[in-house]
Amino acid sequence: MTRDLRKPTIIRPFARPMTRRTLLQGAGALGAAGLILPGTMGAAHAEPRRGGTFRIGLGHGNTTDGYDPGLIDNLYAQVFAAARHNQLIEVAADGQLIPEIAESWESADGKTWVFRIREGVSFHSGKTVTVEDVIASLNHHRGDDATSAVKLFFNPVTEIRADGQNIVVTLDAPNGDFPYLMSDYHLAIMPGTDGRIDPTSTDGCGPYIVESFEPGVQASLNRNPNYWKADRGHFDRVEILAILDSAARLNALMTGQVDLIDQIDPATIGMLEARGVANILSIPGNAHYVFPMDSRAAPFNDNNVRLALKYAIDREDMVEKILGGHGAVSNDNPIGPANRYFHAEMEPKTFDPDRAKYYLRQAGLDSLDVSLHVADAAFSGAVDAGALYAETARQAGININLVREPNDGYWDNVWMQKPFCASYWGGRAVEDHMFTTGYASGAAWNDSFWEHERFNELLLKARSEVNEDLRREMYHEMQQIVSFEGAVVIPMNNNYVMATGLNIATPERISANWNLDGFRCVERWWMA
Repeated sequence: MTRDLRKPTIIRPFARPMTRRTLLQGAGALGAAGLILPGTMGAAHAEPRRGGTFRIGLGHGNTTDGYDPGLIDNLYAQVFAAARHNQLIEVAADGQLIPEIAESWESADGKTWVFRIREGVSFHSGKTVTVEDVIASLNHHRGDDATSAVKLFFNPVTEIRADGQNIVVTLDAPNGDFPYLMSDYHLAIMPGTDGRIDPTSTDGCGPYIVESFEPGVQASLNRNPNYWKADRGHFDRVEILAILDSAARLNALMTGQVDLIDQIDPATIGMLEARGVANILSIPGNAHYVFPMDSRAAPFNDNNVRLALKYAIDREDMVEKILGGHGAVSNDNPIGPANRYFHAEMEPKTFDPDRAKYYLRQAGLDSLDVSLHVADAAFSGAVDAGALYAETARQAGININLVREPNDGYWDNVWMQKPFCASYWGGRAVEDHMFTTGYASGAAWNDSFWEHERFNELLLKARSEVNEDLRREMYHEMQQIVSFEGAVVIPMNNNYVMATGLNIATPERISANWNLDGFRCVERWWMA
């Protein structure tokens, strides 16, 4: 029996430190005190209710954020998009695919996919969603002129055509995981005109309608009264605020200015519990914190240097001090333990200064000087993580010069701009999704600019392989290649740790595929 990694650990507020005795006392007083234990639902929260304003404070957001779904690149933009849009397919809280704008899908050979488009759905403008709108929305991410981050998803697509109320997508080779790709948050269904969408339009078919939007600052939306999902979109109004400073974000929650914040510093969890002002949700999954290196630039173009840096980091210490136990050690592997083909038997890397020195010598170096660019906008605790990294790396003869960058503009000015920086990734439900998005040759978000012929060959083969054992072998080899030849240091898998005010209720199960309930907290949660 294995632990369900998609079940959240829900830490509820206590007025005194948690002990086994207080836990048992709380369990006995459940009916009177309203204590909600992990994995359970309080009676008062059993049924969603409509109404209220949901105010969200996020440690993300850029002044360059906009409406184009193909360019979404941070949590602020992702939640804003989830409030406005639907995709063809949704990933449910248990990780399974469920219908959204596509009410069904099927394929006889994994190469030709037929999606039945739901009838009776309308955009905020009142226009009915049609098959032509869906085709235009998908084609926005195709072609030589496309600027979408998921353009690579559509390279294998040879044709998208209408067939009555269906769309038929033909691939150049079978891919049994293709429906998972169609759940990606970039693939918003928008109205089309003459075969094209207007990427600057606010129009969508999601649960909320845009009232105002100031990029990198705030967004206000009102409930869509014609939303086709009768059991979703419970709030009257949603306000999304970019609060990049972690202390300001925490203060906004404690003073009741917002109802939800992300990127909780684990060091503050005890204080929040003691004050009884918030619920802490810690959800394990495949998310991971990373330090990508530009593999085109010296010295990172030498894999010996990359290996030296991978053995010069104390992963266990970082999980304890940065995550406060809300996560686990990673082996430079973007595929997590919740994935189907996770390579659990791969040789683990531990902090080994002598081995790091060995790889430096293999690179012809006695020592190494590099700059690491960090900001807490990259992930909560990134600055401290960088300092820990620099401290351990010194023992291996590696001098890491820590460059603290401003939170504002980090994703435009530092990520994929500086040769060595801090970043994060939300996990993906299937291996092909993660590898295609972040590691395939030419991928827009291949943030190490890494190229590997064997990896790319396996990526194509694994998609169409129907033999389960052979497919597993391929994905295991790909993980081995990324871990020991890739250009990203991945020290830890982080839980999604967030805090809500006591006025917010959540479903019993919260999605682990991406942060904030798969970005859909705006749609799935309600006022307590």
